[in-house]
Amino acid sequence: MAVRLKDDVRYGAAREIVLRLRAGGHQAYFAGGCVRDLLLGVVAKDYDVATSATPDVVMAMFGKTVAVGAHFGVVLVCVEGADGVEVATEVATFRHDGAYSDGRRPDGVRFSVDAREDVVRRDFTINGMLLDPVKLEETGDAGAAVLDFVGGREDLQAGVVRAIGEPGVRFGEDKLRMLRAVRFAARLGFAIEPRTMAAIRAGAAEIGQVSCERIRDELTRMLTEGRARRAFELLEESGLLREVLPEVVKLRGVAQPPEFHPEGDVWVHTMLLLEKLGAGCSATLAWGALLHDIGKPATYQPANPAVAGDRIRFNGHVEVGVRMAEVMLGRLRFSNDDTAQIVALVKNHMRFGDVREMKESTLKRFLRLPKFEEHLALHWLDASSCHGDLRLYEFAKAAYESQPEEAIRPKLLVTGRELIAAGYRPGVEFKAMLEAAEDAQLEGKVKTTEEAMAWVRERFGPTEAAG
Repeated sequence: MAVRLKDDVRYGAAREIVLRLRAGGHQAYFAGGCVRDLLLGVVAKDYDVATSATPDVVMAMFGKTVAVGAHFGVVLVCVEGADGVEVATEVATFRHDGAYSDGRRPDGVRFSVDAREDVVRRDFTINGMLLDPVKLEETGDAGAAVLDFVGGREDLQAGVVRAIGEPGVRFGEDKLRMLRAVRFAARLGFAIEPRTMAAIRAGAAEIGQVSCERIRDELTRMLTEGRARRAFELLEESGLLREVLPEVVKLRGVAQPPEFHPEGDVWVHTMLLLEKLGAGCSATLAWGALLHDIGKPATYQPANPAVAGDRIRFNGHVEVGVRMAEVMLGRLRFSNDDTAQIVALVKNHMRFGDVREMKESTLKRFLRLPKFEEHLALHWLDASSCHGDLRLYEFAKAAYESQPEEAIRPKLLVTGRELIAAGYRPGVEFKAMLEAAEDAQLEGKVKTTEEAMAWVRERFGPTEAAG
């Protein structure tokens, strides 16, 4: 483990900070998620340091610092890593928190020199351990280097997410911790300890006190960490899902035609898609998978028993789903770019059913949708989570991979400039003329601007000047 850690520049930077703080007479340890990950044998994404040194002392000891939350004891310390790249490490002073009147952050804090006092105000036992990197290197045993005042090692071994102290108090301090409990349990494959789960259920309705942006970011992490299905099952079980995404709860129990969806209702189908999302997948693909059938509950039409061969239908579910997705994404304050891509995934996911019959120009326009690889990925998720027939996926994938960029997005032979130069007046027909000319170009019917303009005149008539 030590050899691998020594190759990690983030570990090296945090270790350097710990050593310098200790040389100055202060306590200093690794803290939080990096300790949990080290004990699990997982590469930590970053390393945080907890210390008895106050923020002003920390800033005085290091050349480059940023007071990201000095009032709460948090300073970003920048040191040069072994490879010459600057690494930023969060350094937090031991503290005791005051009241949390806004359900997000303490009204005030009191700095402390007691590591135990700092730990007991943290969220979960598995995130509440400290680690001595010097002892880790001396022994090669992360377990022997841990300071554990809250039973985090036992819970880590048992696979349990447990709030430190009284769960209701911890969640009252920061409502987002309820979502974080779900995320950690899903990502690690852990259970949520019963008293902790009971407190989440009791406080779920208060999650609305958290900003939409923080909720969005936590949900996005759940969707992209490789355990999205488990996360959303826990969200529903805890009562949080109906508070943050009530539209998704309505997917449960909405039957589908078994000849196309032998797997079950819309909720089951959606969970199967989420189960297939790999860790590190794009946020837009993940949200597209979650919302692709969001319009089905509102458009559900049962089979008419009086009509032979009739089946369950969802007429217009794509159009309804697009509108619903726009509302949901707006509520969660998604960026315009991300909203456009997620909505496009919802809007176009049914078009693969016609991909073999599309005209060449229509197919090429389809293939040049922004981030078409995500449309392909969503169709694979969709098809493999119901009937399992991937022939349309393979056809579209082959077409996409065989078409060079200049074939699906060629330089236009006809633009508005050519039409005006030929004597056509800008008006309502302009768009149709331009699209028709581009279709002819995409289908290989015209090769030059002259041929394209002759094609336009033949179909739309001569200009007024020529008439």
